Amino acid sequence: MDDAGLTAGLLPFPEIMASNTDAAPVGAASMPAPDDGQADESADGDPHYLDHRNRLRRRFLDRGSDALEDYELLEMVLFAVSPRRDVKPLAKLLIRTFGDLWGVVNAPPERLRGLKAEGVSLGTDNAVAAVRIVGAAALRALQQRVIDRPVLASWQALIDYCSAAMAHEPTEQFRLLFLDRKNTLIADEVQQRGTVDHTPVYPREVVKRALELSASAVILVHNHPSGDPTPSRADIEMTKEIVRAANAIGLIVHDHLVIGKGGRHTSFKAQRLL
Repeated sequence: MDDAGLTAGLLPFPEIMASNTDAAPVGAASMPAPDDGQADESADGDPHYLDHRNRLRRRFLDRGSDALEDYELLEMVLFAVSPRRDVKPLAKLLIRTFGDLWGVVNAPPERLRGLKAEGVSLGTDNAVAAVRIVGAAALRALQQRVIDRPVLASWQALIDYCSAAMAHEPTEQFRLLFLDRKNTLIADEVQQRGTVDHTPVYPREVVKRALELSASAVILVHNHPSGDPTPSRADIEMTKEIVRAANAIGLIVHDHLVIGKGGRHTSFKAQRLL
């Protein structure tokens, strides 16, 4: 799924404009303004930054997100972080650091905090939250496309959601999607979190939770942080154990999805592993 497309409509951060009322008198020493990741109090910004921001906004509103590069979309998010400085260097640094736009807006807060480029930094909780709220809003919107809906009839939406939620996780996580008799998604739960290449899964816990929810079917999902969605031998054996436990109570295992990076995934059902 196109990361820029996910984020494009979710830029809720208006620029805070301020007039240049505190210019230093002629001959006064120029002191750099501190950048704490929020509004910059310096009033010596080059006017071309304002023109650049206005051009970006107009291009986005007139032509949509496809008219902007990923770093330009991120610039628009960062306008709220530093209203008077050029945020393009920080936007480009963030994308280099985290690989792509989706990686930036879903990066762990501790990795975002303190990143700095040419006087603009993510130095406060407000600055970090301004970046991460975009990813959170996009993920919530994707989840709402599948929750309480028949997932087998909207399979691609389900794949898009699982990829968005799990592809950039630094460690493995095991997610359970519980369905009712009409194959409507009634619960989306992360059951276990593991290491970079292993997640402990207990079939009895899967079955127990299904009974608590009165679920009729389940879809298993886990990610491979390496980016390669090829199932391992351990993945295959674990799936067989869950299927055996599920069969004992009449719970249907519709599929087991392995989520990689770059939109790649593997379906056990499609590969005849289920």
